[in-house]
Amino acid sequence: MLKIQSYRGPDDSGVYFDEKSGVHFGHNRLSIQDLSSHGHQPFVSDCGNYIIVFNGEVYNFKNIKIELEKLGYEFISNSDTEVILYSYKEWGIKCIDKFIGMFAFAILDKVEDKLFLVRDRAGVKPLYYYKVGNQFMFSSEIKSFHKHPIFRKEQNLSVLPYFFQFGYIPAPYTIFKNCFKLEAGHYLEYYIENSEFKIVKYWDVNDFYLEDKFNKNENEILEEIEKILDNAIDLRMVSDVSVGVFLSGGYDSSLVASILAKKQGKKINTFTIGFDDEKYNEAEHAKTIAEYLGTNHTEYYMRNSDMLDLVESLPFYYDEPFGDSSALPTMIVSKLARQNVTVALSSDGGDEAFCGYSKYFFLNKFQDIFSNSFKREVLKTGLNLFSADSVEYINEKLPKNLKQTNIKDKYTKFQRAINSSSLEEMFQNASSYVDKNEIARLLKVSKNQELFKKWEKIGNIEFLNQMMAVDYKLFMNDDVLTKVDRATMSVSLEGREPLLDHRIIEYMAKVPLEIKYKNKQGKYLLRQVLYKYIPKEMVDKPKSGFQIPLNEWLRGELKPLVLKYLDVSRLDESIFNIEEIMQLKKRFFDGVDIGTTVWFILMYQMWKEKWLD
Repeated sequence: MLKIQSYRGPDDSGVYFDEKSGVHFGHNRLSIQDLSSHGHQPFVSDCGNYIIVFNGEVYNFKNIKIELEKLGYEFISNSDTEVILYSYKEWGIKCIDKFIGMFAFAILDKVEDKLFLVRDRAGVKPLYYYKVGNQFMFSSEIKSFHKHPIFRKEQNLSVLPYFFQFGYIPAPYTIFKNCFKLEAGHYLEYYIENSEFKIVKYWDVNDFYLEDKFNKNENEILEEIEKILDNAIDLRMVSDVSVGVFLSGGYDSSLVASILAKKQGKKINTFTIGFDDEKYNEAEHAKTIAEYLGTNHTEYYMRNSDMLDLVESLPFYYDEPFGDSSALPTMIVSKLARQNVTVALSSDGGDEAFCGYSKYFFLNKFQDIFSNSFKREVLKTGLNLFSADSVEYINEKLPKNLKQTNIKDKYTKFQRAINSSSLEEMFQNASSYVDKNEIARLLKVSKNQELFKKWEKIGNIEFLNQMMAVDYKLFMNDDVLTKVDRATMSVSLEGREPLLDHRIIEYMAKVPLEIKYKNKQGKYLLRQVLYKYIPKEMVDKPKSGFQIPLNEWLRGELKPLVLKYLDVSRLDESIFNIEEIMQLKKRFFDGVDIGTTVWFILMYQMWKEKWLD
């Protein structure tokens, strides 16, 4: 079980067995804090009653350590692992309220005869568990379960429609029966004596959206945001190894790089991926930002020859069907960074906290129209007059500063959204990659209707805030953070997320919309902070969001894979409507740009043959 995911921690490994309870712990270590053997895991307390295995970082551990030392605790290491364990011994499970960081850990409490599993507030670090009868396993990745004899490879087919709709399987579910993701901001309390457990939510972003909004002016809010950002980045530089930054040239990564460059007494390392196709290439812009900040900048242009081996490795690293094709450049940029550093700062979470996605702007506008049936019918008719291809053609004729990126995908999503029966369904449709009617044609399996409680309205809050809260809990967690964790860990690189410091979203949730979304401008407040570091004209540009030329690649270098895995002989007729898949494949190779649907089927097929056949 340890060996199959040893890339997550190649520097050291260890095991622990407790005879009385029958609990086994295993750990692979990537050394970041305290490179000595004192940081070895599993870590056992001096009294022998508490044992921990831990993945991640608690960035404020030094302050907590001082607090514990004043209470009489003595430490043998300089690691955060030991601090977490003694925090639990002193304060119990409530200790997690003190932690700033990304973490997934398990603590065996031999005094209480309990096992605790804990996952951080944003879900940066993964944690899976599997239970059959009185047998219980947990791990950072599902693949380790395959190595244990109790694991049954039974598909949970009711979640498959959600994979084809969104490109990921939402927590707490996985593709396997009896196997679950521990949701972000939750802990699991397992009672060893009777093999029962309960799951407790200890943090929820919704709670902060429901609080009263600040009665502060814009300047006060900007000043406080900058302080939180500054401290969040400061904390994430705590490391005994070298640190770099993923730089795309967008607002988020430019801000992280800017603040870091100002703090460091030496040049920082930045890394960028580029494409030869100008429509998808942001490397030139990132290079301009890097030159302005004076960083040690490394860029790599993805070659077609990179694709085949990389695509074939995805099912191994992602464990479940995973459809976000930007996993490819994320894996490449992680590999690029790992040649120079052991830790890289990523800049995810800015869209969800600072109101960045373009769908927020359009759906917020649609909200006014939605309640007026006449206006809605007029808009629906207008949208149906233009095909996605014609909209793309018009977009190409616009001045560069007015062009929208990924216009075809966005237009198709908005066409679906306006046909919705409720605001919640409208948001869900705008967040979908494949139309639900198309999914119903392609698949024979039906979806789990109880799955999406997170779509339900959060009290009496604004629709715009509702959308950001849902994306924070779903898309960011199950798509973005899964993508980054597996990509970075595949090359033993630790990815850190300063914009996902929980203090940022807690603060932003209480900022009034008239300031957060001033002039109907996405990321308004984040931009104002960034303009202090980089000239406005240098950073204000459309951004593609790490997109790749998927249609072109699937018809080119990846065509042999499509033909191989979407062959009629390999498709399971109990899951797929084979004739519909064949027609879809023909339409795609005849020139219809439905590459995302083809990619999702390819990813499922490759995953299935890797892990089930």
